[in-house]
Amino acid sequence: MEGDGECMVNQIWLFFIVTGFLVAAATGKMDAVTEAAFDGAKTGVTICFGLISILVFWLGMMKIAEDAGLLQKIAVLLRPVVRFLFPGIPKDHPAIGYIMSNMSANILGLGNAATPMGIKAMQELQKLNPDKEKATPEMCTLLAINTASITLIPTTLIAIRMSFDSQNPTEIVGPTLLATGIATMAAIILDRWYRFRSGMAASRPPKG
Repeated sequence: MEGDGECMVNQIWLFFIVTGFLVAAATGKMDAVTEAAFDGAKTGVTICFGLISILVFWLGMMKIAEDAGLLQKIAVLLRPVVRFLFPGIPKDHPAIGYIMSNMSANILGLGNAATPMGIKAMQELQKLNPDKEKATPEMCTLLAINTASITLIPTTLIAIRMSFDSQNPTEIVGPTLLATGIATMAAIILDRWYRFRSGMAASRPPKG
């Protein structure tokens, strides 16, 4: 299933690229497309080099916080929340620990650390899945929470703003916290709603 999803994404990108070139050829703007492609590649490389030192600094600071036990303390605070969001997971199952680590890392802007924890959590949830071809409610909840996670320190955005010589690169912290907070609340509400709908559908007697 993972390979099918990756193949579909590749096909979508190929469609966009081919369509863009065909439209450019039909309108006589191939030179503009070629120039934009090279300029985009050049800008991407320049930004990447500019971000290296900034990201190394922020990730180093976050690593210090992790070694100091900050992630573990946040995980302890998140345990009641995780139990509420994932009622179908056994209390002492390994997935709980991975989910708490994933959420803690996302809150601190540690996307690189959050991703492997999220993958491990999904693998553990798959072990609990009676239907291996269909995602469980807990898996859907984890995906929604991980995608819309509240972020206290948007490390990558701050680094990008600094690379473009922003006068106040950290001013994004407040809006990011507000936006991710609203997104997380919306994800939780929708998750509860679809869980409720699924429960109601399952409790209905079959027709006929």
